[in-house]
Amino acid sequence: MRRSLEVPLPLTGRPLALHAFVVGFEPITESVSLLGGDPGRFLLEPVTASAVEYEDGWVLLDGGFNLAVVRSQPARAEHLNYESYAPLVPPGDPLAEGVARAGLDWSRLAGVAISHTHLDHTGVLATLAPEVPVIVQRREWEWVASGAGRPDVVLATDLLNVETQVRLVDGDATIAPGLESVATFGHTPGHQSFRVSLPSREIVLACDAADLRANIETRTPCGWTPGGDAGAAEARVSIERLADLDDAGVEVWPGHDPLWEPWMRAAKGEAVRVS
Repeated sequence: MRRSLEVPLPLTGRPLALHAFVVGFEPITESVSLLGGDPGRFLLEPVTASAVEYEDGWVLLDGGFNLAVVRSQPARAEHLNYESYAPLVPPGDPLAEGVARAGLDWSRLAGVAISHTHLDHTGVLATLAPEVPVIVQRREWEWVASGAGRPDVVLATDLLNVETQVRLVDGDATIAPGLESVATFGHTPGHQSFRVSLPSREIVLACDAADLRANIETRTPCGWTPGGDAGAAEARVSIERLADLDDAGVEVWPGHDPLWEPWMRAAKGEAVRVS
């Protein structure tokens, strides 16, 4: 049975640090990531994830590809054979290796929050211990449970197979002290971004509400949304909200920008820790 996240995760104090990971890559046309962008220009975009570290545990934000699917030719053909889409994953397990570089222990993982259910964000769910809660927006869960799948770029089993671990939030919500969900619907029906209050700075991880820094700077949403005009209107509201936060001095990190400095460093195998 799915339960609401009635109280924040049982972590104490404020976040000590944010760790940035790059767990794969995907060639995406600029027009998909930026409304009005060049459909003939491909960007090799990083697939990103993050960890918020506390004194007594940590929270994972997003989880890359399901490696068992990416590395199986039959499964890849069934689930990932989209036109012009070819997910790239380095050898090994880049998420596990990033977590190890950060000095984090999987036994202290307090929860996983998923920005949305596109298949480049949900892969870690297949590997979680059964006691680890999985936090998603209620609207996102209902979208997947009602039949979202391959045409929506969703590997539904990633989420459905951990149904008993799912904890639902509605709109803006506190996930843990100093870690908040920010409702940024549009890219998917229940997309959420994350606000992290660090000792010396405030960071909002836009995730796929803003793939590129250009989305934020020009207040332009991504170029693809489900839900027709209603989804596009929600994406417009979300990018305005993120741009307003950025103008107010909050660091808003784009989710897939290959030129965003923390992702560039993480892609080189560096341990990227900000506090």
